[in-house]
Amino acid sequence: MSERDREGPVEIALVGDLTENQADLCDKLLSVEPGGECILYFDSLGGSPYCAMALTSLILLRDLKATGIVAGECSSAAMWPFAACKKRYVTPFSVLLFHPMRWQSEENVALPEAAEWARHFGCLEKDMDALLSDLLGLPPETVQQWMVPGRYLTGRELAEAGLAELIALEPLKWPRRKRR
Repeated sequence: MSERDREGPVEIALVGDLTENQADLCDKLLSVEPGGECILYFDSLGGSPYCAMALTSLILLRDLKATGIVAGECSSAAMWPFAACKKRYVTPFSVLLFHPMRWQSEENVALPEAAEWARHFGCLEKDMDALLSDLLGLPPETVQQWMVPGRYLTGRELAEAGLAELIALEPLKWPRRKRR
């Protein structure tokens, strides 16, 4: 059965390092019709800020009616696509990490290039934090307090802040087998 033949919204898992899965994740988001619905399941430690912005941009620019569900972890760069979701759900066991942007390079760079990267990342971090504040509907001061030095929030705390709905994990009710 093709994606278009199935009933209900497209379901997409954002798992692990988003950067390593960026092409596949972008392709899956592009498979959702503009203005269409999708469900994003998060269990991600994050990834590059550019990947975060690409996924967030696809959700926002295509006006996707995304529902985000934090099934495990939603940290770092994964926070932006989650914040872009129209509906957000967490469990009591969900974990969300807010922290300042981290830059790393595995290449040898000259001092002027490193200085330019530092300037650029300072601007990018400021702009991305402002976007996160806007998407979550939070005062920038609150996001800043959570970012520095870095704060883990539980699903319950995020729900208490009014940023997501808390859902309980209930055991599935499987039909009982008859004993012989």
